[in-house]
Amino acid sequence: MKQAREPFQFVSAFYLVVVGLESAHTLREFGKQLTTVSRDSIFCHTFHSLATHHYTSYSNDFAQWAMAACNENELAEQLGAIDVRQFVELDDLRSALVHTVDNHLRASPGSGDRPAFEPFFFSETREVALPMPMRASNLAELAEGIRHMSLLSLHYHFVNSRLRLHLRTNDFSHWIAQELELPELAAQVNRVDFYTNTLPEVREGILSYINPWISR
Repeated sequence: MKQAREPFQFVSAFYLVVVGLESAHTLREFGKQLTTVSRDSIFCHTFHSLATHHYTSYSNDFAQWAMAACNENELAEQLGAIDVRQFVELDDLRSALVHTVDNHLRASPGSGDRPAFEPFFFSETREVALPMPMRASNLAELAEGIRHMSLLSLHYHFVNSRLRLHLRTNDFSHWIAQELELPELAAQVNRVDFYTNTLPEVREGILSYINPWISR
């Protein structure tokens, strides 16, 4: 079995969500707040919300609020269609969100000042990441680590990694390509869809690609 030049370092990740002072009672207020809230807030309501999106209609909190609190289904669909997999910078994601809201307000100005059923409270996510004693030097050890890691750690390595690496990939694929020199497997793992699947389903999807390569 091929051994990596540098082992994969598994990380134990924890997230603390803090409710901020900013809130929006109308779509117009919401659009203005989007331009100024912190990157941690943009992260919280998009990348971080993917950890629990299967409980809601949309994968990001902004789209969910537009539908449930503002009854703006068209805007909700547009916000929900913004695919975070395409972004490696939070400021670029913010721009896409602001552009979508601004376009909606221009097309439907009457919706901007109508009070929402409930305000949107902007929150922030604080990430704590600590190295685990476990490392992987080959595919079998990588699969074992993925099988037993927490879902939050899986989220850290597979979803949040785009922002950390500034690449449209994940920690596992990046390591497989760079250290094991298996670009085909790396691409297969990166195709696992974390946008529509739950994290347990993502875990199984990743392992379904890695396991057949272990015996090669």
